[in-house]
Amino acid sequence: MKGGKSRAETKNTKLSVTKKPAAAKGGKKAGKAAKDPNKPKRPASAFFVFMEDFRETYKKEHPKNKSVAAVGKAGGDRWKSMSESDKAPFVAKAEKRKVEYEKKMKAYNKGQAEAPKEEEESEKSMSEVNDDDDDEEGGSGEDDDDDDE
Repeated sequence: MKGGKSRAETKNTKLSVTKKPAAAKGGKKAGKAAKDPNKPKRPASAFFVFMEDFRETYKKEHPKNKSVAAVGKAGGDRWKSMSESDKAPFVAKAEKRKVEYEKKMKAYNKGQAEAPKEEEESEKSMSEVNDDDDDEEGGSGEDDDDDDE
């Protein structure tokens, strides 16, 4: 390049963000375990039970509205303005769903405990294990090309 500084030279290091490895964040593992599709879903809170009904009535009153955010905002405002006695039926439905969920989870956990344990893999993947074997046997195979020169 003629004159001028490259982007690397003009970059302000005070503004740059350094990312931490995924393992350091909150103590979570880098590779998450896959979710079990048979595991019961958590029950909706009283607010979300209310929103199920509110969405239907809001759509009837405002048929031209396509904004999900507008429905959510209107529902949140309505929920905040409701008294405890108005919220009571939704709280009762949420509690009923919670009890059903706890029963399903007990049955699910019982089934998990009774299921035969699969052989757990070590933290190394199979390719890493094979790489270790290659190193022990006399190198990685890269030095074999030196004989031709």
